[in-house]
Amino acid sequence: MGKKKRVLVKFSGEALAGESGFGIDNSILKYIAGEIKELVCNEFEVGIVIGGGNIIRGVSAARDGIIKRTSGDHMGMLSTVINSIAMREALEHLGVSVRVQSAIKMEAICETFIMGRAQRHLEKGRVVIFAAGTGNPFFTTDTAATLRAIEIEADVIIKATKVDGVYDKDPKKYNDAVLLPELTYKQGLDDRIKVMDDTSIALAQDNKLPIIVCNMFKQGNLLKIVNDDEDAVYSIVK
Repeated sequence: MGKKKRVLVKFSGEALAGESGFGIDNSILKYIAGEIKELVCNEFEVGIVIGGGNIIRGVSAARDGIIKRTSGDHMGMLSTVINSIAMREALEHLGVSVRVQSAIKMEAICETFIMGRAQRHLEKGRVVIFAAGTGNPFFTTDTAATLRAIEIEADVIIKATKVDGVYDKDPKKYNDAVLLPELTYKQGLDDRIKVMDDTSIALAQDNKLPIIVCNMFKQGNLLKIVNDDEDAVYSIVK
């Protein structure tokens, strides 16, 4: 048997909220856990990073000046821990072995991030959910996801969204928006396209880490992507 493909899946906290836009919708949690389980059952090694926007965003919390940006970002990091624990429970409910590793020490709740330990978990078939961002303010969970993907030596980072990939313009506003199957990192940095934040794309470029953008809510699409299925729908930045 050859080397397993190792992937890191990044999705937003808002994806967990469903139509309400806040909190966690258990039906969506169950659906995403099912999609991740399919990857594990097909012998892919999976890391996950989840945003925290369904609970709080640091930038928004600090908008009126009452809460400092650093404190706002710490609050945002803690919201990612909440989402990570919820995802762990959903995956374990489906029989998947999971570990949550946090960039901020909280031993009573989860492990502290240690790169070597994370890699061993992955090698043993466990899903590893990386919580609390990078542990530092002023960095997004996009950047945290790219950093963790590089650290665990992932083959690719998958940014799972609600759209099929990257378009030349906003598909929600323009009916003639065109899906771009392949982009360069330079194109990915274009503010008009905006794949991820600039820091995360630059980090991916420096480490030659491909970024795949896809629709997480198209059932089976994640598995098709990692299997290089010709029916898979996505954009790739490389």
